[in-house]
Amino acid sequence: MNLALTVLEIVAPVFMLAAVGFTWVKLGFEYRIQFITRFAMTLAVPSLIFVALMQTEISGDDLGVFTVATVVGNLVLSVVFWVFVKLTRLNQRTYLSPLVFGNTGNLGLPLCIFAFGDPGLGYAVVFLSVTALWSFTYGIYLVAGQGSFGKVVREPMVWATILGALFLWQGWETPTFLTNGLSLMGQMAVPMMLITLGVAVARLTPGNIGPAIALSVVKLIVCVALGWGVAEFFELGKVAAGVLIVQFATPVAVTSYLLAERFGADSNSVAGMTVASTVLSILAMPAVLAFVL
Repeated sequence: MNLALTVLEIVAPVFMLAAVGFTWVKLGFEYRIQFITRFAMTLAVPSLIFVALMQTEISGDDLGVFTVATVVGNLVLSVVFWVFVKLTRLNQRTYLSPLVFGNTGNLGLPLCIFAFGDPGLGYAVVFLSVTALWSFTYGIYLVAGQGSFGKVVREPMVWATILGALFLWQGWETPTFLTNGLSLMGQMAVPMMLITLGVAVARLTPGNIGPAIALSVVKLIVCVALGWGVAEFFELGKVAAGVLIVQFATPVAVTSYLLAERFGADSNSVAGMTVASTVLSILAMPAVLAFVL
């Protein structure tokens, strides 16, 4: 009973804020998603990442092992779903990206914060940064046929991660006034991302919902199993393993739909997977959290 209550306390605020965004749009109110997303990814999220890494009490060795585990896990996941897409003869440009990339920012980050606190935040931002790098290179290549290394270099999240890791390694601290300002800015990230997630889902026009549901179930099962396997292989601690599994279990990233729309893939099918996997996560994420807690 206590475990069920704990899980409810974690998932309820996350999906409640997403529901606020969803309802806001359905009521016809304006929401400038492009501006909010750019603001969050340029200022709020990088501030959150930098301060979380700078102030983390996780040892450098533990973060190093977790980073390697995250990289290995994402590479294995990409290979597994590449084989799956080939065997099932699905269109690679349309389906491989949403199968590989989860919503580790909008949904995974808040879940890890509520479930594991500050230590979980440190691990979660490392996972988010690794998947962001992979998404800006391999993810764009899947859909567009070419990578975007220049975008990686210009991405504030990348530099926030590098600087945060450097400050952690050297034991440096920014002046108190600057730390407080960055912390305040970073606190905006979680509610902004969750509300934006609800807005994005509300505006999607899903297609091929039957196959989308089936593929979303496959994605969830494979990702949870892989996350658990990688955590066991690297002998991660309880919090690190929990973050790894939760982040792998997140639903299809909204950015997969945006890339499909931009580069001429079947965006309706990707929208269907985004909606189906997000709804599925409402039902499945409590079970995943109960498993890792």
